[in-house]
Amino acid sequence: MMKSWKIPARYQPKGFKIIYEDADLIVGEKSPGILTVAAAWERVNTVHHALNLYVRKGNSRSRKSVFVVHRLDQATSGLLIFAKSEAVCQKLKSEWKNVRKTYFTVVHGRLNVLSGEISSFLQEDEDYMVHVTDQDDKAKFAITRYTVVASAHLFSLLKIDLVTGRKNQIRVHMASEGHPVVGDGKYGPAQKKHSRLALHSQALAFNHPVTGEPMLFDSAVPAYFYQLVPANLLP
Repeated sequence: MMKSWKIPARYQPKGFKIIYEDADLIVGEKSPGILTVAAAWERVNTVHHALNLYVRKGNSRSRKSVFVVHRLDQATSGLLIFAKSEAVCQKLKSEWKNVRKTYFTVVHGRLNVLSGEISSFLQEDEDYMVHVTDQDDKAKFAITRYTVVASAHLFSLLKIDLVTGRKNQIRVHMASEGHPVVGDGKYGPAQKKHSRLALHSQALAFNHPVTGEPMLFDSAVPAYFYQLVPANLLP
């Protein structure tokens, strides 16, 4: 892997820990609760805004900015990639289907099939809810592959290979199978007792958009997941 620039702790953006940076890319870990990009209700407290300030290094006249390659839901934690130029961003987006994307999640219940593939068409309604639907012009096909890593009495820890990357895809697919993600009050039952959404972007593997060098990043599964499915149950 290419040599990463060293980022002093005092310069790390709030809500996003930079783990790799070079002339073309920034890769880091997003905290749960912070938006990737601006929304109608929040323009400032986002990773995108924080990184724009970071690359401008306090220069109010600077026009430098970062470019959004992909997004994570506000409640999801884990790995995100940003590009430092529009050309690099477009290159990554054009090759996004070749990026290996791994997530870990904790879902309700025990799955009868320990590994499998969920596929369906997904469509977002006017209330920003995503639904499994029949094929039509507005629906997008989605594929989620999963493996059960461990199961406890009430919950199961899953490794997810995201074949496509649709909005809320993992959350909708798991709920459609009767195993909603823990802490997901949008697609599952109201769950006030859970401190966060149990969904984490754990690994990304891709070729560097400029050099072609293979890149692999991983992020530790949050300790909270092992409170739900104890680590001593892991194989």
